[in-house]
Amino acid sequence: MTDFASLVHAVPDFPKPGIVFRDITPMLANAGAFARCIDALAEPWLGQGVQAVCGIESRGFIFGAALAQKLKAGFVPLRKPGKLPPPVTGVDYELEYGHDRLEARSGALRPGERTLIVDDVLATGGTLAAARSLVVELGAELVGAAVVIELDALDGRARWDRVTPLHSLLHY
Repeated sequence: MTDFASLVHAVPDFPKPGIVFRDITPMLANAGAFARCIDALAEPWLGQGVQAVCGIESRGFIFGAALAQKLKAGFVPLRKPGKLPPPVTGVDYELEYGHDRLEARSGALRPGERTLIVDDVLATGGTLAAARSLVVELGAELVGAAVVIELDALDGRARWDRVTPLHSLLHY
């Protein structure tokens, strides 16, 4: 994993002072590193019967679509409000700085469909927890979640249930 980790760059004081932004674009631009990242994301889920991968807007789409292909599963985007035509099913959730909502097309997941959630970063955990609620509300069976980066100091994992697997590739 360290070969692609070296292509995730720390950008201090972005988007505001005191924040260290983890820039994944150099890793995405390197075909071999991106492929190794997708292989590492897929590894725990191979043979688990994953039927659908839900990617969280927007960078989760990048990893989710590639991971769905690797797992021979369908891809379902989880979007911000107003981005999908009706009918949609949505979940409102709290952020550390306000409110947000995730939506999916109603019926995008079949009842009992074995589903994996994917995003680029786990920070405070609100978005990932909302995605979990949305997948469950849609009637799917949640197999687990995968993220490329987990920001350990923000303790987002605490908002994830302790039973469902959560796989993180890189920890900062």
